Amino acid sequence: MDYKFKTDSTEEKSATSKSKCSKIKELKEFDQKPTPAFIGASWVALLAGVVSYCTGLWNSDMMLNEQGYYFTILLFGLFSAVSVQKSVRDRLEGIQVTDIYYGISWFSVLSAILLLIIGLWNADLLLSEKGFYGMSYTLSLFAAIAVQKNTRDKSYIESIEETLEEKL
Repeated sequence: MDYKFKTDSTEEKSATSKSKCSKIKELKEFDQKPTPAFIGASWVALLAGVVSYCTGLWNSDMMLNEQGYYFTILLFGLFSAVSVQKSVRDRLEGIQVTDIYYGISWFSVLSAILLLIIGLWNADLLLSEKGFYGMSYTLSLFAAIAVQKNTRDKSYIESIEETLEEKL
């Protein structure tokens, strides 16, 4: 027979209280949900970078195959930057990421940037145009990483909050 004495329930409450405190402490460590202003600024930066890069391509005097090359480099760079951010974050959170995927992600980012540099170096453009493409490309990659990070942070915090609410 299992009797509940006053000391037993006190120990249970204490254990439950410690469990709740540890969960709340865990939440406090990761409670820095991105602010709406930062999320908005990240999206604005991404759109500004991509739209300005594409507008520059549209209005350029390049042949269609050159425009396609630079557009493909933009898409490749955005995808690979998000892939690197995801694989780095997965590793930090203890989610298994193979070394091959991690390496390919970094190789893809570096390749995309290198292909842009080689293309601009050999392009018959004014130096100011080359700078424009380089800066809008860099802004786009950075903003894509920020948007991915904000999305991941927000989702992570919300899942912890839901778990805490269910347990409390």
